[in-house]
Amino acid sequence: MPAISLLCLLLAACAAGSNVTPTPMTLRVAGSTSMAPALLELAQVYEATHPLVLIDVRASGSTAGLNELRSGEAHVAAISWRAADPDRIEGLQALPVARDAVAVVVHPTNTVPSLTILQLRALYRGEILDWTTLGGTGDEPVLISREDGSGTRAAFEALVMGGERTTLNALVMPNNQAVVDYVAAHRDAIGYVSTAVLTDTVRAVPVEDVAPTAAAQRSGAYPLGRVLFLYASQPAPAATQAFLDFVQSPAGQEIIGRHMTPVRK
Repeated sequence: MPAISLLCLLLAACAAGSNVTPTPMTLRVAGSTSMAPALLELAQVYEATHPLVLIDVRASGSTAGLNELRSGEAHVAAISWRAADPDRIEGLQALPVARDAVAVVVHPTNTVPSLTILQLRALYRGEILDWTTLGGTGDEPVLISREDGSGTRAAFEALVMGGERTTLNALVMPNNQAVVDYVAAHRDAIGYVSTAVLTDTVRAVPVEDVAPTAAAQRSGAYPLGRVLFLYASQPAPAATQAFLDFVQSPAGQEIIGRHMTPVRK
């Protein structure tokens, strides 16, 4: 074939290749409702600089998120209480991305000064029938818990209940915000939530005389602290790993810091 003809064919092939449109992709992140506000902002910022990537954040609960990752329905699982079962994490990487704490919340008019772990356990076993016995205000405590599969519930049961069952009289709420809303509207209620959703509509009660501040979380002084993770396959696809790297970068950790305590300063 004449050299000029070969050159023309090569130029045509290059021109054709340069007209190929990159394919947009959807990155699915599922799991913890506690992490959802931070993940939504992370997704928004990441999408602004990666126009071909759409990040779908679904607050389905920690257990559901892990199941979706294992089944291939999600690329990333947000877990607010690390899975203890090694069969659930085999072949996965677990990246710590934030520090959080389980805050115990009551109505702002409740004067209970502090609660110990043992008092919390007795409350959630249904053994305390009057707030005044704890130095609080009101009548019989109305106990608010979370649904099965909630990472916040798993953390509370591990850190407070010590393997004992929560009373069946506890009201079950589907997410952190529902707990806050209920406690804010009922003066005898008590619940537990991520510190990320705390507002002045409820009061966070110190546990063992320590309030759930960011400093207490960093130092480990607050007894109901926890680390939040993003799980992904190991190794992760390039697009997934790029998002994970962004979350752990200084820019990503700055966004995390607007919602909870970052793992990196």
